[in-house]
Amino acid sequence: MADGNTHSDGAEEEVAGGHTTRREIITKAAAGTLLVVYGGAATKTAAAGVPKYRARELAGTLKIIQWSHFVPAYDKWFDNVYVKRWGQANDTEVTVDHINQADIPARAAAEVAAQSGHDIFFFLTPPAAYEDQVINHAEIVQEVTKKRGKIKPVAFKSTYNQKTKKYFAFSDNYAPDPCNYRTDLWGEVGLKPTSWDNVLKAAPKLRAMGNPIGIGMSNEIDSNVALSAMMMCFGSFIQNKEQRVVLNSKATVNVLKFARELYRQGMSNEIFAWTAASNNQAMLAGRLSMALNAISITRSAELINPDLAAKIELLPIPRGPNGRLGLEHVMGAYVIWKFAKNKPMAQKFLADLEIKYIGAFENSKFYNFPSWPASVPNIARRVERDPVAKPSGKYKILAEIADKYTLNPGWPGNTNAAIDEIFNKFLIPQMFAEVAQGRRTPEEAAKIYDRSFRGIFQKWRNLGKI
Repeated sequence: MADGNTHSDGAEEEVAGGHTTRREIITKAAAGTLLVVYGGAATKTAAAGVPKYRARELAGTLKIIQWSHFVPAYDKWFDNVYVKRWGQANDTEVTVDHINQADIPARAAAEVAAQSGHDIFFFLTPPAAYEDQVINHAEIVQEVTKKRGKIKPVAFKSTYNQKTKKYFAFSDNYAPDPCNYRTDLWGEVGLKPTSWDNVLKAAPKLRAMGNPIGIGMSNEIDSNVALSAMMMCFGSFIQNKEQRVVLNSKATVNVLKFARELYRQGMSNEIFAWTAASNNQAMLAGRLSMALNAISITRSAELINPDLAAKIELLPIPRGPNGRLGLEHVMGAYVIWKFAKNKPMAQKFLADLEIKYIGAFENSKFYNFPSWPASVPNIARRVERDPVAKPSGKYKILAEIADKYTLNPGWPGNTNAAIDEIFNKFLIPQMFAEVAQGRRTPEEAAKIYDRSFRGIFQKWRNLGKI
């Protein structure tokens, strides 16, 4: 598995796309008939009892853009194995462009402004603000659900608008967000980062050893996720189930006080200028004692420094006064633009990818957890038996984190356009940074940002999206 090859338990068969090309093809409707292309030959099928389809040949060119994966083996498999075989099986020329994760928002905005670009666009956070620019992905969701059962709640709540009843994106995966910590360093302190109290107790000693805590307060995705999750552990939320802003609370004041103290006692000022790669780099350089991140840290260490990798363990997010409530580290969210030139094949591509997700799961080295759990049978057994993990069974905890401690941005409500805007403007990290640096008191920050969030919510409510 570590070298990115497919496996004997179905991954090789999956990437060929042989099964799905001889099943109903997802498209939109027309004229009571369905044209299906198998190796170039069109076959007419009665539409009764099947989803509504567009009566046109499903072939041509399909253009996809997505991030350069933090696990390079995934891109190697996706581009050179899966896409090539799927394209051959479906008489479609598929092109895949990769961009850095930090460039995704600007590139999406550019394509929308031009009303031209790729058929399929990949986001790392739920792109609710683009709802009017994308198709309703409900038919893809229905097709996969028919084959693979229920969608994971975190994926449903991240991609479905309760107000408009529209799936504004299609989630193929989400990444659990474990606590990565150095067992040797924490062993010297005599604690484990099982609770935020323990983290604060250990922080001064760890920093004195030259190994601070690594939780960003910067305008980047990891800071967004880690701080939002910390908030939830303290009972602080942006919104409630009814999608009403509830930020200005005692719990928010308490978590801001905690984070300020954690920064003062056990962190360094580099966290205010971090990029999404900074905590990875600092951990791999041997400096950090702890970081909240996906398993890209440990997978990278296994390649470049196996001795260090063996010292990095995984735990669920530390427990706070409100328990353990974590976010997905990233949410894989594909959209098909309304201006896409090949919507039928774009829809089929996404359905086929998810219906048999073993190759994606294993070649991402367990980074990509399927949004439909049944798409990868025996996940718990697969992560437990990883042959590279040191100590053995190290990744077993990922299955527990995925099932128990992985929630959507904006929980307990669904992710919506206001949450999307708050995340894209990095307002949560800015709020924490202002308090940590002494520019606002926790009480002031809770009130000011609550007011700001209410304005953002009202804007999107006026637009009919909340």
